[in-house]
Amino acid sequence: MEKEQMNIVIVGHVDHGKSTIIGRLLADTNSLPEGKLDQVKEYCKNNSKPFEYAFLLDSLKDEQKQGITIDIARCSFKTQKRNYMILDAPGHIEFLKNMISGAARAGAALLVIDAKEGVKENSKRHGYMLSMLGIKQVFVCINKMDLVDYDKAVFNKVREEYSEFLNQININPKEFIPVSAINGDNIAVSSKNLNWFEGSTILSALDSFEKEKSLENMPFRMPVQDIYKFTAKEDSRRIIAGRIESGKIKAGDKVVFFPSNKHSKIKSIEIFNGDPKASAGYSVGFTLEEQIYINRGDIMCKETERKPYTSQIIKTNIFWMGKKEFELGKYYKIKLGTTSVPFKLSKINRVLDASDLSDKKRELVKRHEVAECTLELKSPISFDLFNEFQNTGRFVIVEEYDIVGGGLIIGYEEIKHNIVWHKRGITREQRAVISGHKPALLWFTGLSGSGKSTIAVELQKKLIKEGKMVYILDGDNVRHGLNKDLGFAEKDRIENIRRIGEVSNLFVDAGIITITAFISPYAKDRHIVRNKLGKDFIEIYVKCSLEECEKRDPKGLYKKARAREIKDFTGISHPYEEPKNPELMIETDKIKVQEAVEKIYNYLKEKCII
Repeated sequence: MEKEQMNIVIVGHVDHGKSTIIGRLLADTNSLPEGKLDQVKEYCKNNSKPFEYAFLLDSLKDEQKQGITIDIARCSFKTQKRNYMILDAPGHIEFLKNMISGAARAGAALLVIDAKEGVKENSKRHGYMLSMLGIKQVFVCINKMDLVDYDKAVFNKVREEYSEFLNQININPKEFIPVSAINGDNIAVSSKNLNWFEGSTILSALDSFEKEKSLENMPFRMPVQDIYKFTAKEDSRRIIAGRIESGKIKAGDKVVFFPSNKHSKIKSIEIFNGDPKASAGYSVGFTLEEQIYINRGDIMCKETERKPYTSQIIKTNIFWMGKKEFELGKYYKIKLGTTSVPFKLSKINRVLDASDLSDKKRELVKRHEVAECTLELKSPISFDLFNEFQNTGRFVIVEEYDIVGGGLIIGYEEIKHNIVWHKRGITREQRAVISGHKPALLWFTGLSGSGKSTIAVELQKKLIKEGKMVYILDGDNVRHGLNKDLGFAEKDRIENIRRIGEVSNLFVDAGIITITAFISPYAKDRHIVRNKLGKDFIEIYVKCSLEECEKRDPKGLYKKARAREIKDFTGISHPYEEPKNPELMIETDKIKVQEAVEKIYNYLKEKCII
């Protein structure tokens, strides 16, 4: 029978002996590769330096020079009870980001304190990090007892001081263990030097940890990584792919995607070169019986199980690691699972000083501080509360391309609409009868010069000639009025599309076939509008090569962008995210305008819009 696996993180202040403890565990359990111990000892001898068990882990050249662990060192060993993966997390304050990433994968922890130096600020900060990350199974190792002559009074003093602190953050250690890692005291076997201590060794303490509930037995959660559409050799599958965070699923199970709340049923499980096992920890693909439009970042769940929460306002515990302060009102991005959404810091409830647990009221959070904050997101996301399920309750914060913080979701606000929508006596269906057609939003997207506006105008002429109610929203009537206060920076582009989506929704509600002709470079923003309009949203990708767009250049914009007279110009100095699954794709460098118009017109007839 295969032994269970358990991840343990070991944390503590720099130079308090974490790596030495692990090196000792590896050596004393005969878990090192054959000859490794002798090889390291020989290296130390040849370089005239004293041998340290920490060198078994600290293999990077810079680490040995500086004597500090920079990255997460991973090692494994076995006891009679289980297999262990030990994560040695950096203790130096500059490397706390790595420490958090390591601790986030652990189910239990060893906290290391130097008996001679005592409790340091980082010792408290690390304890708080474990509390934030929900790690409740903790042993405290009071190391380097040899430096204080194995004095029981010193051990008791450190234990009392640290216990008082940990109790305030709801961590109740299972035990405090006196050890001397360098001498092997109380690591794998009990020591005569510590005969006054009758508790566990480090090894027996590890075996006393309780294994967490199996992820397979928890509600099904799979953040959607991507949607793949096959076209070769009459293969028409659309495969929804991702990594299963928890639970298990099989063909025939009914599923629902959040936050879109769209339902379908699993038709098949698709795995490349492997058995189709769809359970926690596996990366798999699915096909659905009923094709529905979903987005990267949606969370796939079982219809019969507990659902995640959905909100645009979340209450969080944040640990800030950015060089610049975390500021009220400033926009950042939250990444949870596979979703990435802009947000602003709307409220700092309290800033916690990890060294003394005092509260501070401020309008910013400084580097290495912990704070309880409220975040306001640009669009709803789905999640679990961290205390209910960790994998979909933790996130990171990104500023530009850097991870600047991490956090846990501890609460949220219900999505509420402040405006009461009154029934106006006429439904959308009745408007369709009056106008003789259904409403729709035709969302043209593509590079500048691809032909969006040209096709939109010609399509409008054709539809109006037939008596249809049509209106075009483009830069001429939006940028010079509704959105004249917006520029072309990323946050302005996002707001520009948000407003256009809101106005388009009102036009569609009025029964109008609405055509928008904007570059709309970000896939996420287009998806937000799609989710708002639902089946009335028709994405039309007006595709044209950049070379051809530059040749056309009707307004001379590409020329100015190449001369750096225009900043943030899409296709030159600013990215364009191509639609992956548009309803229609019009390749304007291959077909003429009237052919494009006919293609769209026929699609509208096929879908019974006209």
